[in-house]
Amino acid sequence: MARCYTYNRLLIALIVLGLLAALTIDWQRHRVEDKNSRVELVMDYDDVVELSQIDGVPLPELMTRFREAGVNSLAVSDTNLEKLTRTGQVAVLSGTTLLQEQKAGGVSQSVGLAAGTFRPEALYLAVTGSDPALFEELKEDLARRLGADRVAEVSVGGQPMLEVRTNHEKIMKWNLGLSTAEMRLAAAQGLMVVARPANYAKVTAADVEALFDRLDKAQLGERLTSFMFVGEEALGYPGQLPLVAQKMQQRGMSLAMIEHPVQLQFVRQDGLLPLAVDNGYRSVRAYTIPKDELPKITVAESVRRIGVTDPERNIRMNLLRRCEKIEPGKTMTETNLFYVQEAKKELLRKGFSFGRADTFEPYFPSPLLLAAVIAGATASGVLFLALILPLAVRWQYGLWAVLSILLTVPVLKGGGLLVRQMVALECAVIFPVLAMTWSLDYWQRRMDQQPAASPGLGKVLVGGLTALVVVSAISLAGGLYLGAVLADVRFFLEMEIFRGVKVTFVAPLLLMVVVYLTRYHLFAEVEAAGARGFSRQVKRLLDFPVTIRTLLMFGAAAAVALVYIGRSGHTAGVPVPDIEIKLRNFLDQAMYARPREKEFLIGHPAYLLAVMAVARQWPRIGHFALIMLATVGQSSMVETFAHLRSPVLMSVMRGLDGLMVGAVLGILAVVAVQVLLQLAAAWERRMAADE
Repeated sequence: MARCYTYNRLLIALIVLGLLAALTIDWQRHRVEDKNSRVELVMDYDDVVELSQIDGVPLPELMTRFREAGVNSLAVSDTNLEKLTRTGQVAVLSGTTLLQEQKAGGVSQSVGLAAGTFRPEALYLAVTGSDPALFEELKEDLARRLGADRVAEVSVGGQPMLEVRTNHEKIMKWNLGLSTAEMRLAAAQGLMVVARPANYAKVTAADVEALFDRLDKAQLGERLTSFMFVGEEALGYPGQLPLVAQKMQQRGMSLAMIEHPVQLQFVRQDGLLPLAVDNGYRSVRAYTIPKDELPKITVAESVRRIGVTDPERNIRMNLLRRCEKIEPGKTMTETNLFYVQEAKKELLRKGFSFGRADTFEPYFPSPLLLAAVIAGATASGVLFLALILPLAVRWQYGLWAVLSILLTVPVLKGGGLLVRQMVALECAVIFPVLAMTWSLDYWQRRMDQQPAASPGLGKVLVGGLTALVVVSAISLAGGLYLGAVLADVRFFLEMEIFRGVKVTFVAPLLLMVVVYLTRYHLFAEVEAAGARGFSRQVKRLLDFPVTIRTLLMFGAAAAVALVYIGRSGHTAGVPVPDIEIKLRNFLDQAMYARPREKEFLIGHPAYLLAVMAVARQWPRIGHFALIMLATVGQSSMVETFAHLRSPVLMSVMRGLDGLMVGAVLGILAVVAVQVLLQLAAAWERRMAADE
């Protein structure tokens, strides 16, 4: 090597001090996450009603059976006239129909009326069920949504009716408030209630007060657990969110936020995140399988998803929609009871308890600890620059001091969210590159010191595995840095997210190209020409003649890159093969945390093969390709911690599980290559002897 690369010990000491601060925050984070272990299993009230009607099981009995199977709560949504007429609780008649009956001298059997004066443009509602409060609730909510001048109480033949002047078709699906009867029935069967109201148009303080009065009339007490809103707006948006939060806090209610189907933040509802802040972050991440997927998947698949989702993504409320794919030999009701039982069994196996969903305490780390973490992360960036640029020691210290001050001041003042995001991105990019840079320098020193004879397979494996552990430890330190600098309740709930996932997949590879070219001649032709330094190598590479083979190689590399980038993040357009899905399912069951394929199938085996390439002096281009693949694995280890919704312990275990499996596969790969090389050598000797 043309240059001896010196690792500044003071910068390393600063990185270690920052790591100690990061470990302190990560431990605090772990304690917060560990307390959050109670899951609430919720079924939709209307789904239970439909099952009761389909299989003829009395509704109270069916609710009790679901509670015994494992359901904790029922989600009660606003009622509407379509549902009320379908269940026989309300009769809806047009004024035109009633006028025709009146002129004909007939009797409206549906409402028991003999005569009356009706408006032809109006709609008339009569309560035919046994709920005594329903009439007043309908009158109140219709007047609130339409205006008091368009709703009137009339008496026909001694029976009260509501005269409503509105569009006949649209009113049938309008939200008409929460039913106290439904909430009381759920509570009477020992179930809790998740309220799912829709927001009012031009919501006022009076609207909010009326809704909470309705909840209070149901007399649920502690059985009212949370809000899970319906529609595109949170209750109270835009002007009444503080009032809603105040009312929720008075009643100890949580806010359930439904995870988006692409697993990135939540189903869009305006005002949801501000309300979570106003409610003191007393919020629950909720999960439900999208309705369009339910007819396609079995109970087993639904249960598997829940068993993976809850521990990996801090889900503490599961809305179990009705399973539509009936299990063989079971009725629809029996299928759904089985679904609940299996979901509970799977979550028990994962270590969860059941009841009212736990919420995270509003954790925010100490600004002083964050400042120490940021200073350590800054030292890692300066150290990397010093390993690729001729940066004098005094400039290294000056750069570290200036950057540390600029980055820590906003955090020490109590803000600095953008700074923390920037530092997290720097950790995700720099630490895997530092790890691989150390590896290149370490193996070059080893090869300079050892005799010319090629080391045996045993030494290659022992040395490679030892170095792989060290390299992975450096990357893991970067992950712990990342997991600490963004550790607060907003990230646990995914109200805030790590920015720059795509960058973390590309930037480390680009930086490793720079590192590699500062240390090695990539092609023998360049080395023979005597080119020195990164810039001259790049110029030589740009002057290389382009052949069809070169174009094909670049095309293949571009295809790999497209898949690599396309499979990252939450909006991937590259489909996952069935065999990979089966492998993931197996690893989910077999290991504490399913390791990532980029690590155990690509990165770690490639690292051991890269060590073999150095020891056996393979062509430089092959060594370069293996180093790039190994960098993919190290980057993945750090990027795992960017998913702040996952517990920090799970991210650590995911990396360790991947290291263990990847080491085993890497050993097999090295042994297989050694055998193939020996067979090839034996074949060549045999061919030479035959000649």
